[in-house]
Amino acid sequence: MKKLALLSFVLFFQLYAQSAGESGLSFLKIGVGARNLALADNGTTQSNDATAIFYNPANIGLTNNSEIFFMHNSWIQDVSVEALAVKFSLFGLPLNIGLNSSNIGNIEIRTNPGEKDGSFNAHYFSSSIGTAFSPIDNLYCGAAYKYLYENLFSDEATGYAFDFGATYLNVIPNLSASAVLKNLGSMSQLRTEKTKLPTEFRLGAAYQLPEFVNLVKTFSSVEYQKYTSLNDSHINLGIEAVYNSSLALRIGYMTAYESKGFTAGLGIKWNLLDIDYAYTPFKYSLGSAQSISIKAAL
Repeated sequence: MKKLALLSFVLFFQLYAQSAGESGLSFLKIGVGARNLALADNGTTQSNDATAIFYNPANIGLTNNSEIFFMHNSWIQDVSVEALAVKFSLFGLPLNIGLNSSNIGNIEIRTNPGEKDGSFNAHYFSSSIGTAFSPIDNLYCGAAYKYLYENLFSDEATGYAFDFGATYLNVIPNLSASAVLKNLGSMSQLRTEKTKLPTEFRLGAAYQLPEFVNLVKTFSSVEYQKYTSLNDSHINLGIEAVYNSSLALRIGYMTAYESKGFTAGLGIKWNLLDIDYAYTPFKYSLGSAQSISIKAAL
C-alpha cells in the first residue's frame, strides 16, 4: 500500500510535467542553502530543515524542529542571492515560510557605441509558505504557494506558483525517496508578454551508508532533474561525511551542464547553530559561486 501510494505520486508528477517551450525567472533555478549547494544542489531528499520550502514541501513534515535560516550567495556575473526561512508549528500544523531575493547589478544602458548611458539593477523576489502531512506511515506529502515578483529597468510583473512534493522514508532500511514538481503557475505581463515559469520535476533518493569509521556517518544522494521547457536533463550526485555530528565535509557533481559540474563545501555545528559553506567553480572565465548559510534552532 505504501509503495503504491508513492508510485501514484511519481506517475502524477511525470504526467503533469510534460510540456515544451522556454522559461524565464532563472533565479528560481539557483539553489538555496550552502549544504544543499555543496551536495550538487541535492535538496529534494536532503533538505530536511528550513530549506525544505525551497526544494520539497513534503520534507517540512520530517521533523518537529523550529528553525530560522539565512543564506548569502555571491553568484557569478554580479548576481547576489539572499534567502531567509523560518520553520515552526502552529496548532500542531508544520509550517515553513521562505523569502528569496536575487539582484543583478550594474547592467549597462547603451543606445550608441561608446560610453554607456547609465546602468540599472534587475531584481527578482519570491515569498513562499508551505506545509506537509503524513497520510500513512513513512509517507509525507506537502504543498507550497509562492508569490513572485520581477523588476527589469522600468518594467515589473507579479505572479504565483505552486510546488508539490512527496517523500517516502525507509523504502528499504536507511533509504528514502522523494519526488517534487515545482513552479506551476503564471506571471502577469512584463511590458508586452508574460514570463514563463521554469517548471521543474525532480526525483531523488538518499542513503545512509554503513558506519565504517567510528563517529563518522556518511550520507549519499542522487537526483534526476528536468526542466520541462528544456530538452536536457541532469543527474546530481552528492556525498556527505559527518564527524561526531559536528563537522561535515561535502562534495557533489552535476551532469550535463556546460559551465559547471563539481561542487564542494563544509559545515560546522556549534550548540544550536549550523554554519555551512559551499563552493561552485564555473568554466569559461565566469568565476565561481560561494555561499554561506547560518541556521539556528529556536
